Amino acid sequence: MALNIISWLFGIIAFAIGVVNTFWGNDPGFGIFILLLSFVYFLPVNDILRKIAGFTIPKLRLLKILLGIFIIWAAMGVGELFDKIELMMNSF
Repeated sequence: MALNIISWLFGIIAFAIGVVNTFWGNDPGFGIFILLLSFVYFLPVNDILRKIAGFTIPKLRLLKILLGIFIIWAAMGVGELFDKIELMMNSF
């Protein structure tokens, strides 16, 4: 239960990062990429894969952790998240 809540919370954070990167700044493709990655934290990925493709991803928790590290690293370093948040705040 607690891991499910953490997954949903991080999914919401990653989704928000994707929205900020999509609409403010100069790279909407990067923002859409982060948005799509955030759905891994919302959807029951293994159940969907089992129904559609007939296989599952082993050690999905480890994959989610590594993906989360990548999203944070990309948003803070490459995506310049704080500069884009400042742009967003100035536009309102």
